[in-house]
Amino acid sequence: MKRALITGITGQDGSFLAELLLDKGYEVWGMARHDSWVRPHCASHLAKRLKMVFGDMSEGIDIATAVIDSQPDEIYNLASQSRPGESWARAAETLLVNGAGAIRLFEAVRHHRPECRVYHASSSEMFGQALESPQDEGTPFNPVNPYAAAKVYAHHMVRIYRGSYKLYIASGLLFNHESERRPIHFLTQKVAYGAACAALGIEDSPDLNETGRPIVQRGKLALGNLDISRDWGYAGDFVEAMWLMLQRDRPDDYVIGTGKLHTLRDLCAAAYGAVGHDWRQSVVSDPALVRPLEPGQLLANPAKARQELGWTPKVAFDEMVRRMVHAQVERLRERAETGA
Repeated sequence: MKRALITGITGQDGSFLAELLLDKGYEVWGMARHDSWVRPHCASHLAKRLKMVFGDMSEGIDIATAVIDSQPDEIYNLASQSRPGESWARAAETLLVNGAGAIRLFEAVRHHRPECRVYHASSSEMFGQALESPQDEGTPFNPVNPYAAAKVYAHHMVRIYRGSYKLYIASGLLFNHESERRPIHFLTQKVAYGAACAALGIEDSPDLNETGRPIVQRGKLALGNLDISRDWGYAGDFVEAMWLMLQRDRPDDYVIGTGKLHTLRDLCAAAYGAVGHDWRQSVVSDPALVRPLEPGQLLANPAKARQELGWTPKVAFDEMVRRMVHAQVERLRERAETGA
């Protein structure tokens, strides 16, 4: 039986990946902070099927202990400060977790489990103000926020450790991937939440945005720049690509995305359309929510993943958005019924 260790197992990707590996017969270990594990999270439903080690990705001894205790055949490094917008306010923490945390993991593998295969989560945010479109594995990086800069550092260290110590470390340059498990502070989930509020006639939502105001206030969902565009795919599809990367004879870097571009306006139209509403009656642009610098047109060219991994996304954009909206409708209905 293969054994896998997943850092960041409590998040969206970690939970989908744990399900995938359990279904394939793996013994799955997770690493998370104890306070994150005891609260409700994306992998709560898997708690009895997982083995856990507790620690912090900013602490080298915690990472080494996790590797020694779990003795994994595969490690999936998904732990990160995962919000690009918030990285402006938490720049030092973002570098510590997303950059230095990855290096500490590679060091732990080098010293304690060098035969282990490692997947490292890079990001399309590294392309930033992209110098060409679409982006592939050879596109130059041009980051525009602290999150992306930390990811670029870790990505370069993947190649250095791979070349210098012959470690098996594969890197996935994942474009935006969403699901019904996304936390409410992510942009796509806010849109799904706004559509759910419209469907249920909620004028002032119980949940707040980053400015401390209701996400939906007086029937309006406030967003930032409505003209941004992204390559949005479904998280459940993307974790399969992670697994496929570690099944090859040699490690490499792969761009993972749908190759299809959608604007924020498209996202709003799909979300509100899923509940029979016109988004233009419910969405407004708020300058306070615009990032200091926005990435350019981020569009994946996943040809290498398609050719070498045999990977293609299965869940279409509209279906992904529909799932997210309906999950928010059910969440808000349950909340109203229980008074929580």
